[in-house]
Amino acid sequence: MHDVRYFLAVARAGSVRAAGERLGVNHSTVLRRIAQLEERLGAQMFEKLPSGYRLTAAGEEVLDLAHQMEASSHLLETRVFGRDQSARGLLRVTLPPFLATHLLMPDLADFARLHPDIEMEISSTGEVANLTNREADVAIRIVANRKTLPLNLHGLKGPELFSAVYMSRDRLAAWHAGAPDPIRWIVIDNHGIPDWARAGEVHTTEVPFRSPDAETQIVAVRQGIGMTKLPCFVGDADPLLVRVPGTDLPMHGALWLLTQGETRKTKRVRLFTEFVSRRLAAHAPLLSGLYASRD
Repeated sequence: MHDVRYFLAVARAGSVRAAGERLGVNHSTVLRRIAQLEERLGAQMFEKLPSGYRLTAAGEEVLDLAHQMEASSHLLETRVFGRDQSARGLLRVTLPPFLATHLLMPDLADFARLHPDIEMEISSTGEVANLTNREADVAIRIVANRKTLPLNLHGLKGPELFSAVYMSRDRLAAWHAGAPDPIRWIVIDNHGIPDWARAGEVHTTEVPFRSPDAETQIVAVRQGIGMTKLPCFVGDADPLLVRVPGTDLPMHGALWLLTQGETRKTKRVRLFTEFVSRRLAAHAPLLSGLYASRD
């Protein structure tokens, strides 16, 4: 199965180097594993082209079988994992960065103290982990439409999450005093300035300010560069920030605790989802923006 993993990685990535990066090995290791597979099967799996690696006819035949082997391997792992009822071992949790750093870390710390034999691995990322492939055991995600959730995932719905537009308290006071400094829209993507941001009581310039990540975004708004959209649990809890008058945003989505198949039956996963579900319920007023920013 190990050589098949390398075969699938090259087939999906289209290059040996990209496959090595996905697997965390150098390209020579990938080449060696592919060569071993080809020698064992007595057929060439790939044709090397200037544009990358393309499957041969033999490789196409092997691909379907390799997918079946991978699926069977994942099923075996999750079933064995699901029978593990000890409150010890590895627990992998993935959640968005804001939730980890600005809301749930004290709760995660409490859980770690309650269960010292559970090894916790927290992946704070905006990327959606593949629970079916065991990239994580539990995912905490913001979901706008529950119909988009894969049918094979078990979902536990949490509180609704609202956002608002924030700027520096000092910068807003300066605007009220008639300061001529331009107010920019601060974003972490390439979508530009939303129309509703121009229509508010406080107007932005046509030149946005882009930051590489969420934490830089917060620092930028604290420094008075302009205004930005933040989850209410982030903006309302920051004494340096205030909601921008004349702006009103709809619900961002609902928080969901997601697990998969047999994995959710393990004791450590059940303990964690039950614990975090209670803590999220306690955070509901903050998540929904009922704790308004201080005037």
